[in-house]
Amino acid sequence: MTQHATPAQSPGPGSEPTDRFPSDPAGLPVCGASEVVELSDGAAFELRIGAVAKRLGDLTVRMLAYNGSIPGPTLKVKEGSEVEVDVVNDGDLEATVHWHGLRLENRYDGTHETQAPIAVGASCASRVLCPDPGVYWYHPHIREDYGQEMGLYGNVLVVPAKLEYWPPVHREMLLTLDDVLIADGAVAPFSRSETTHTAMGRFGDVFLVAGEPDLALSARRGEVVRFYLTNTANTRVFKVKLPGARMKLVGGDSGRCEREEFVEDVVLAPSERTVVDVLFDEAGQLTLEHHTPERTYPLAAITVTAEAAEPSLRRAFEALRRDPELSGERRGLARYVRAAPDKTVAFVAEMDFDAPDGGADGPVAYTCPMHPAVVADEPGRCPECGMKLLPQAIVNPASDAHAHGDGHDHAGADGHGHEAAGGIEWEDDMVDLNRITTPANTRWKIIDRTTGVDDEAIAWQFRVGERVKIRLVNEMDSDHPMHHPFHIHGAGRFLVLARDKVVEPNLAWSDTVLVRTGETVDILLDVTNPGRWMAHCHIAEHHESGMMFSFDVTA
Repeated sequence: MTQHATPAQSPGPGSEPTDRFPSDPAGLPVCGASEVVELSDGAAFELRIGAVAKRLGDLTVRMLAYNGSIPGPTLKVKEGSEVEVDVVNDGDLEATVHWHGLRLENRYDGTHETQAPIAVGASCASRVLCPDPGVYWYHPHIREDYGQEMGLYGNVLVVPAKLEYWPPVHREMLLTLDDVLIADGAVAPFSRSETTHTAMGRFGDVFLVAGEPDLALSARRGEVVRFYLTNTANTRVFKVKLPGARMKLVGGDSGRCEREEFVEDVVLAPSERTVVDVLFDEAGQLTLEHHTPERTYPLAAITVTAEAAEPSLRRAFEALRRDPELSGERRGLARYVRAAPDKTVAFVAEMDFDAPDGGADGPVAYTCPMHPAVVADEPGRCPECGMKLLPQAIVNPASDAHAHGDGHDHAGADGHGHEAAGGIEWEDDMVDLNRITTPANTRWKIIDRTTGVDDEAIAWQFRVGERVKIRLVNEMDSDHPMHHPFHIHGAGRFLVLARDKVVEPNLAWSDTVLVRTGETVDILLDVTNPGRWMAHCHIAEHHESGMMFSFDVTA
């Protein structure tokens, strides 16, 4: 069940449309800098949701923030700690806060199935347990598409009990990766009553790193910096590179990986986290970048000064360590890799658009929104990408980019094959159509292939201590095949076993896995927490359109 805010009352003269959330930043407090707040075991902390005026280049826009900053404060706690967070809702609609990736008590998970929504003007206390080292985050779980886009996200950094858990570095830095869609000098409007951009998710045209559109960082020559990266975007997948520096992968969603390795880039789907150590060898100007098959986007400028970092950590950086726990897991996984899955789910889209009458223009023509050169005189599927062909009058409405004011080129998408793009939709390749898709005409489903039921009708039951092999099938037989980041709430954590029958080469405990277009991924869920838990696609608009289910765990 997806909850929506109650529509506002009719506006007075000069007011904003009643079905839209407010967008005027006038009179709002200025968005401040995010802080790191260290909390001891048993400490209490107030987290307040409220509107702010956020500067984005030459624009000042209305956004939402936790404690007046985007991202919200980083809560830094020690492994095994439990803290009390009192959430105060001074925002636009009723709210919950989901503590993403943390294996806490079910009643504090922050979904509509585990707690009552916090009304505007009200508050609710949650006890946040942090049993696993690593980087986690918090965000809304009611109208996630709206709240997250508007700036409601923040990190939780869980410091390991063992000092030697991570390799030594000179310092650590947390960076959220996000994008926001701007239209007519404001964040592109949201409807109070329905989610839009349901097909592809809402791609932004302004990138925010640590909440900033033009982030500038500095480092010293020879310095080793640990970057905790979190993808907080609604739908965009990031492929992060740092030319001119050396990058070592050391961890993922929930702690360290099986074996450290030097990498050229890291790919993060929405809600995924990655931990990389970076050695800045030489002084100079560097750029943190996001790469797609067709474009390179600058994310942050980094100035490396000539001052040498002391002490030298080069030898420690060169060492590639292994995690003994995950190495032990590796030795016992062969039987799970060979075994048939306990559960199998498929990801499927259904799109329904009424075909207009041919009238004076003759018969209706059908085309692919992502490959406009593909035209047919009857419904079918695109030979390039497998997407359902839709009436041409819907795909190519009589409008241009200037009419939408969203900064995109609406003259027609170039499109791409899924194979060439690595099974990832890097950009919105059907902007006009995507903008008008809602749960009424585009429904995303998770289908249990054993029982045939989907979404809320799925009724899995597990017991604490079980290990469950789940097969995730991203089917091409879908009205719109595309990637999906699949997230499981705090019932446990999982290991990726294999992708298209290829055994995962580097294990890491995860709560989200990117399932690319046409891909089959096998995961092994380690069930540890009783209660009712949610699983869903973490493209916010897909989740809001119903691409989720819940399951029960007994002690």
